[in-house]
Amino acid sequence: MSDVKEVLGNYSVDIIKTIKEDLSVITPENLGEASIYLTQAGGKMLRPALALIVSEAVGGNSKLALKTAAAIELIHTFSLIHDDIMDDDDMRRGMPSVHKVWGEDVAILAGDTLFSKAFEMIITSKDTTSEQNNNALATVADACVKICEGQALDMGFEQRFDVSEDEYMEMIFKKTGALIAAATKAGAIMGGASDEVIDAMYEYGRLIGLAFQIQDDYLDLAADEETLGKPIGSDIGKGKMTIIAIRGLASDDSGRLLEILKDDENSQSDIDEAIEILKECGAIEYAHNLALESVQKAKQVLEILPDSSSKQTLVDIADFVLERKA
Repeated sequence: MSDVKEVLGNYSVDIIKTIKEDLSVITPENLGEASIYLTQAGGKMLRPALALIVSEAVGGNSKLALKTAAAIELIHTFSLIHDDIMDDDDMRRGMPSVHKVWGEDVAILAGDTLFSKAFEMIITSKDTTSEQNNNALATVADACVKICEGQALDMGFEQRFDVSEDEYMEMIFKKTGALIAAATKAGAIMGGASDEVIDAMYEYGRLIGLAFQIQDDYLDLAADEETLGKPIGSDIGKGKMTIIAIRGLASDDSGRLLEILKDDENSQSDIDEAIEILKECGAIEYAHNLALESVQKAKQVLEILPDSSSKQTLVDIADFVLERKA
């Protein structure tokens, strides 16, 4: 298996260059700096890289998908900036969040600027047809609506302890999976793929997007604190309804897990107790198996593509979603 992080890093070089070129014209200076800040903070660039890799895997030229790939990263960054404001998070990618550096007003403007620039980049893509540009634009616009819907659903789950698995899966698809699916679909569009292949690439992105978020839920309880970069069980401490908590609540007859999730002042021993309950009822293993199943289905979808190094990279990325430690 190829080193996925190295592959993503190689693709990110042109993506970062494209973003810098397009954002360099933004004025005044503080807005330009705030807009480009997170794109230089060392993220994995998974979404834009997927767009480029898929465009190659369907037989296209990844250079023609570069503007669209960069636009997808801008949309992702826009969502992170606004998420951090809503959650009042101090840090992002190991750096102070945008609103902590420039204030909420400038951070909101920076997010809006990235959102607008993204659409401009797609529609001005060169050497692709107007139909390809319009279809890619529609794909990304649809993902943006879904991201907002997903965020609203997630907010609606706060202080709700009767969330169903179906509700949760809808939320994580919209909040996390939709933009990944848009990236893989847009890459296929810009690569000149048939409708059948475009639909298949959307499904591949949807499935690894679901696996990505479920793996995050799993890592919150199964990783080590140093690697994860935050305390183990922090989702439990916040009373967050993850797929593991939902499964656990359905299995725990004692009511103790619900009691812990409802408590805003849990001690570490309470969190450890909840983790033990979740282990014993199989909720943690259930989540891991659910993510594994999504990855296996994603790899099956790729069978529609001809064999190539790009196709193998897509297989490797699907595996990477589960093998990452943070």
